[in-house]
Amino acid sequence: MPKKDILQIGKQQFTSRLIVGTGKYASLDSMTAALEASGTEMVTVAIARVDLDNRDEKTILDYIDRKKFVLLPNTAGAYSAEDAIRIARLAQAAGVGTMVKLEVLGDRKTLLPDTEALLYATKVLVKEGFTILPYTNDDPIMARKLEDAGAACVMPLAAPIGSGQGIINRLNIQFIKETVSCPVIVDAGVGTASDAAICMELGVDGVLMNTAIAGAKDPILMAKAMRHAVLAGREAYLAGRIPKKPYASASSPQEGLAKTVCK
Repeated sequence: MPKKDILQIGKQQFTSRLIVGTGKYASLDSMTAALEASGTEMVTVAIARVDLDNRDEKTILDYIDRKKFVLLPNTAGAYSAEDAIRIARLAQAAGVGTMVKLEVLGDRKTLLPDTEALLYATKVLVKEGFTILPYTNDDPIMARKLEDAGAACVMPLAAPIGSGQGIINRLNIQFIKETVSCPVIVDAGVGTASDAAICMELGVDGVLMNTAIAGAKDPILMAKAMRHAVLAGREAYLAGRIPKKPYASASSPQEGLAKTVCK
């Protein structure tokens, strides 16, 4: 693997290709320990769930070391373009940043994205100078539209949020990789380390996860496992796997060997 395998998103550069969420942990101490163990350089926070008005009380933002981690505010909980845009602007006004994971959900049961509203919100926020990382479905056509709208990357789901099912449609993820030139970050659906490795082996540029780590019996150990899985999958992709064959192929071929004469 090259000495510096850099992931570029907007103006930011990262050496870790794992992005970690901050929700659902049993405690804030568990969260901070898991972030450290994951090796991530970027963490995402649901801004709508943070009380930015009360400066006297600690929030989750106070437990994230901004010197170690790039903060990625997200618009989780938004069910309209207007709500998502408002949350993004709120994060900017609070000094959290202008790089935003943009979510516009369309259904409370499946938490699948409303891609029409997502595309509209992307266009609005890009014009305002935001760096947008949109959470979308695994549709290569929408991925191309989001890139054309100025998204810094596209973040297709592997499976529904928090489902832990892994990649349901690998072919669509591969189509997205072929369709766009911006980074592709798989977001949602990862359940365990093998899922993360498979994502990276497909050639995506990174993986974002929350529930798979926070919901594990040992979140800190799972965060460490995910760190290794993302790196291993990336290295396997860069190394280039052998082609699949229908029949056996001897690991020690006989062709070319000198014949032994028995007396």
